[in-house]
Amino acid sequence: MKKVITYGTYDLLHIGHIRLLERAKALGDYLIVGVTADDFDKKRGKINVRQSLMERVEAVRETGLADEIIIEEYEGQKIDDIKKYDVDIFTVGSDWVGKFDYLKEYCEVVYLERTKGISSSDIRDNENKLRVGIVGGNNLAFKYFNECGYVNGIQVVGVRTSNPDILPEEMRSLRLYKNDNELIEDTDAVFVFTNPSAHFEIIKKCLENGRHVLCEAPVCVSEDEINELFEIARENGCELFDSVKTAYATAYDRALLLLKGGKIGDIVSVSTTCTSLKESQMSPESVKYKKWKSICAWGPTALLPIFQLLGTDYKSATMISKLNAKDKEFDDFSKIDFLYDSAVATAFVGKGVKSEGEMVVSGTKGYLYIPSPWWKTDYFEIRYENPADNKRYFYQLDGEGIRNEIVLFTQSIQSGKSLSKITPRESAAIVSFAQRFYDRRDITIIDN
Repeated sequence: MKKVITYGTYDLLHIGHIRLLERAKALGDYLIVGVTADDFDKKRGKINVRQSLMERVEAVRETGLADEIIIEEYEGQKIDDIKKYDVDIFTVGSDWVGKFDYLKEYCEVVYLERTKGISSSDIRDNENKLRVGIVGGNNLAFKYFNECGYVNGIQVVGVRTSNPDILPEEMRSLRLYKNDNELIEDTDAVFVFTNPSAHFEIIKKCLENGRHVLCEAPVCVSEDEINELFEIARENGCELFDSVKTAYATAYDRALLLLKGGKIGDIVSVSTTCTSLKESQMSPESVKYKKWKSICAWGPTALLPIFQLLGTDYKSATMISKLNAKDKEFDDFSKIDFLYDSAVATAFVGKGVKSEGEMVVSGTKGYLYIPSPWWKTDYFEIRYENPADNKRYFYQLDGEGIRNEIVLFTQSIQSGKSLSKITPRESAAIVSFAQRFYDRRDITIIDN
């Protein structure tokens, strides 16, 4: 019996896939089809796959062409599979000519002509293209603009900023909108990157006009306002994404899953630190509403793991802020301590001070350690009393989590089911501490 093996993602299975499988089947007597797992696809740069692994496997099965279906999960697996299944022929599309010649040591390699003009990438790119407008011109706005280039189905049509001179060269070719109404009329979704004090007005206008919104955290600086925004989004069938990019970093997401699964036992303490000394480039919109405060710049990131691991129903919270000597509206650092029924937590944030930016979660069996800067890590450790039991985890980080966030944002819009990694309750809890600082309520101030 001559065995043939081939591999693919098979997202949005189309006639090109089927013809390729038919030709592969004709090469032998028994066809093995390897379907790539989601994590392996991400490592290969395919982060906007539309269908789940099980949906893709079922689609291949329904063709009736595969005698056996396996899952491709790691780099180098092809050699293992060829040996394991005693494969005679490895085959793949002609767009990979030469790429797999190294497999000739183990079996015959055949490159098959692909059906011209048909690809899953083109289908994803052309189907329901999302027109995006950007409000604001800071560094983070540019990062999101840049990451949109890696996601099929996204078209950034323009930007609204009162000072286009601060825009990087890559964004200056975009249409420059004079007002919000023009931008809203031309778009399906809006990315907002201005000072938190300015968020509410533009987000509300977008949502009321049926536009989806992805907004730099915190979404606003009032609990009443953020609850109103989520209600407007729900009524209008719109997505409102709270953009804490760390939530979409694979390593962070996997760490949370392990912790919630009891990997370190019961969680008794969560500690996060986020600090920086350098001021990021400010857009005129941000200057208008004064500087970003530490609690706004770093608070959402530092608070997120606490709320996602311990919940938002804490018994008490104390907040201490040290004001800047020259600008009393700006906090050099803020420290928040939480008391829960069976755990404690601390978040330390600062713009004007520097500390070790690590995250530590303590449990009854062990602890999680993420080194600095934990908010954009590709690595973490689970540590135990016996060091021999320690385990390290590594995950590729693409675009600081931004790329994955944009993918989930677009998929949420297409499916009508929110895939946000941050719940409205968590967003509101984050906003409550920005509001405390703005209102100087339930907060201890250290003033120079």
